[in-house]
Amino acid sequence: MKRIGIAMLLLSSLCLAQNPSGFVPASTNVWGAEYPRVDASGRAEFRIKAPDASTVKLNFWSNPKMDMVKQSDGFWTATTPPLVPGFHYYTLIIDGVEVSDPGSHSFFGGGKDASGIEIPEAGSTYYLPQDVPHGGVREIWYFSKVTGSWRHALVYTPPGYDTHPSLRYPVLYLQHGGGEDETGWIKQGSANFILDNLIASKSSKPMIIVMAYGYARRAGYVEPDLAGKPFGSPEMMKAMQEMSQSFEDDLTQALIPYIDSNFRTVADRDHRAMAGLSMGGMQTFQVTFDHLELFSYIGGFSGAGGMSMMRGDQKLDMKTAFNGAFADPAAFAKRVHLLWIGVGTEEPAMMHAGIVKLHASLDEASVKHVFYESPGTSHEWQTWRRDLKDFAPRLFQ
Repeated sequence: MKRIGIAMLLLSSLCLAQNPSGFVPASTNVWGAEYPRVDASGRAEFRIKAPDASTVKLNFWSNPKMDMVKQSDGFWTATTPPLVPGFHYYTLIIDGVEVSDPGSHSFFGGGKDASGIEIPEAGSTYYLPQDVPHGGVREIWYFSKVTGSWRHALVYTPPGYDTHPSLRYPVLYLQHGGGEDETGWIKQGSANFILDNLIASKSSKPMIIVMAYGYARRAGYVEPDLAGKPFGSPEMMKAMQEMSQSFEDDLTQALIPYIDSNFRTVADRDHRAMAGLSMGGMQTFQVTFDHLELFSYIGGFSGAGGMSMMRGDQKLDMKTAFNGAFADPAAFAKRVHLLWIGVGTEEPAMMHAGIVKLHASLDEASVKHVFYESPGTSHEWQTWRRDLKDFAPRLFQ
């Protein structure tokens, strides 16, 4: 590992020597691609060959769109202002057609594969591979009687899992957001490296992490025709509730039994946690509060409670919310070892307000919990990486 680190340092030095402007290829590039490039200030340079195109736009999902400029050699270029550190989705729009950048790896987000670029955060190494023992990431397939289909999940096993066969581990079920899938926490979120580094520093207990596919359709269920139905319509909300309930049943009736049968888990509620980002956070609150016999650690990353709470348009009745779990704060604190909620300071206003309101309601009702705000980040992976870094060390202590 030390030799690899030295080699990477030499490669970075060579890139800087070749690019005195300070721009170097992004870590998210495919092998050998010189563009896109990033510099220490967070700017990014893009270059795409499209000699016959009339217009090319750089389409960042979470940043202003930019017109690229055609050069005499048929390449189109653009340089962004400094971007917020972290991972950003983007595509290119060439003569009105949205395409991926061939220089970037693809990542599943927004319901499709898209390009992504990593903007380094100065001084932050907690989500990067380090010279520490590394865990493994395994793919599993399990048959679900709930959906009547084979389903896919990723499982992180901590360092030493294979070399210490007598040890058993607690489990964190960690969910992705809407439009993403079970690969997100590894490919975009670097959850495996975050845990490797936390475990190596003895900040976190070794644990298994299960990342499940967050969409489910019950066997025999016929999807209604929702064409033209507005978001929030009764038909739309009913379909969403059906998907949510199907996922809950799949997780509790199929996936958890599979994990406990095929991995060396400590199979009780005191050693089982669930957390998720955005949609996954709302799923977490539904699943865990419906099944407190299964979970004792709960985390919502930019997502907690129901949709109305996320919009901030409904006051939470603490005596009746979540099956009355908060009606007796002292009893709740004995049963739930950790309730954790987080949000980025720059998240969309209604979402930020809704989660802050939930925090205030919990405080007002004397419900013990942890509230965390990620400074300067919005509804994006840097927020959720920071959330996991704060959440994981609090588990199973």
